[in-house]
Amino acid sequence: MTEDVALAALGPLFEEVFGEPVRLTPDLTAEDIEGWDSTRMIELIIAVEARFRIKFTTGEADGLARVGDLAALIARKAPKDAL
Repeated sequence: MTEDVALAALGPLFEEVFGEPVRLTPDLTAEDIEGWDSTRMIELIIAVEARFRIKFTTGEADGLARVGDLAALIARKAPKDAL
């Protein structure tokens, strides 16, 4: 899976967690989205893990500064049949 594919697949998950469509870009951060706090981050991580059938370590989750970082981590960890 490429980072671009992972980024595209994140759209519905962000919409589910934030309750509205979010225009995702690799440089998007929590500061760019109103309401993106630690609770929403946990909800997002849980949704991503379930959707892509992967698990993040605490260190991996803590190291996510941008949406692009999340897409890159998904691209590395997700099984080929995750989509």
